[in-house]
Amino acid sequence: MQMIRHAVALIALLTLASATYADENSAKLSDAVKSAKVSLDTGLRASAREGKPISGKYELEDGKLLLSVYTVKAAKFYEVVVDHTTGKIAKTEEITSGDDLTAAKEQSAAMVHAKKSLRAAVRAAQKAQKGFRAISVVPELKASHPVATITLSKDHETLTVTEKLD
Repeated sequence: MQMIRHAVALIALLTLASATYADENSAKLSDAVKSAKVSLDTGLRASAREGKPISGKYELEDGKLLLSVYTVKAAKFYEVVVDHTTGKIAKTEEITSGDDLTAAKEQSAAMVHAKKSLRAAVRAAQKAQKGFRAISVVPELKASHPVATITLSKDHETLTVTEKLD
């Protein structure tokens, strides 16, 4: 019985540590995005030169802020990194394997059914949530309907909303 209590306590501690780590990362990302001169909407528009945008997000990689957009063109998937200070494409790489390819295929499948662009979904979410800035947009199919999950940030507050894409 005591072993079960220790196991439950350990699980609770790990859950708390994980949540604290996620909160710290969210706060760091929120702070970094404040310095970005280019919005997610603008990044999606810039990346369209490399194909149809199927998702986009700001992320911290090795402590540096990146604006990453997945695109699809001619049945191939790409990660397009947009310079968050100029809005110009910094790098484009084909996605050929792993979790990134799996995610890109799922996102592309959702966007096939979409009548509304990710840019329009991001603008609608930001309009409804005054003062918040979009930090990610990811499409998916829910009950056979495409929706975009948009994460927004203001100061250290993070909010997730969904927008219908059909």
